[in-house]
Amino acid sequence: MNKYELTTEKKKKAIISSAMSLFNNKGFTNTSIKEIASLANVSQVSIYNYFGSKEALVRECANIVMADTLQKAREILTMDIDFLEKIELALSLSTENINLSISEYFTNKALSDTALVDVLFRNINDSKRNIYREYIELGKQEKIIDSTIPTNTLLDFIDAINLMGSKLEFNDDIVAAIKNTHHLLLYGIIGKP
Repeated sequence: MNKYELTTEKKKKAIISSAMSLFNNKGFTNTSIKEIASLANVSQVSIYNYFGSKEALVRECANIVMADTLQKAREILTMDIDFLEKIELALSLSTENINLSISEYFTNKALSDTALVDVLFRNINDSKRNIYREYIELGKQEKIIDSTIPTNTLLDFIDAINLMGSKLEFNDDIVAAIKNTHHLLLYGIIGKP
């Protein structure tokens, strides 16, 4: 990287770090681009040039929250184990890591801001969509997932489940609620075959 690229990356990191700090302390709604720029010691124009909007900063935060989990999910996908074991490991990873990551990066105060939670979960779900596609395609190849159902229909179904999950309150029962949602995703209302 040349000096310009290093400076750009340094500014981007400062902006993201400042945004996360302010979102935690003031919430998404009550944080302005001006405040983020001031804390990051950059101009407001830099934020718009690099990210485009405050919502895009939340997307970057979501990418940070999801990076480790997505990497581990891809590693599970390549393991030499049964497909159903892969799914169970991935769902378990999703439940544990995402909630841990969210609570690691965002305070309860920040997560009480419904605008932040909405934008954060929308972006987390967008980042998960590609890995879901990879699992679906593998499941179809291994004849575990019905290949007559279009992948996009399955992704839309998962999006609906994720939307339901994003409405859950962050409390002690969230892990149990997510596990129940995953059970519905895999086995439906009737239960395991």
